Amino acid sequence: MKISKELLDQLVAHVLEDPANEICGVVAVESDGAPPGERRAVRVYPARNLHLSPLRFEIDPKDLLRLSNEIDDRGWEIGAIYHSHVRSEPAPSQTDINYAANWPGVEWIIVGLADGAPEVRSHLIEDGHVREVSPEVQ
Repeated sequence: MKISKELLDQLVAHVLEDPANEICGVVAVESDGAPPGERRAVRVYPARNLHLSPLRFEIDPKDLLRLSNEIDDRGWEIGAIYHSHVRSEPAPSQTDINYAANWPGVEWIIVGLADGAPEVRSHLIEDGHVREVSPEVQ
């Protein structure tokens, strides 16, 4: 995914609002038929973690429906789902991998906070296989 430094900074700032719990949201991309790594991010949408937990996240279904409709209305797509890991590195857990099964072609941006400073990594999870991808910060 191509993402501006400003949007990436917004995403990280959202995660840092509550470093004790996993924070989540989605990133909208232009719907131009490009493959996941080539799509351009256009907006970051913070969401509510249904669990308010340091160990897991799930985007509140009401938030997700509202955000999905707004993104669709603008002619965009959900290009990434982001969340934080407050106690571990920014790599998908088995729970993340299972959750990703419902979101083919969507990048998973994880912000790790275990070492204090935010570390951002992005992954594509397809058929249970994880492949790290590098977001292109512009």
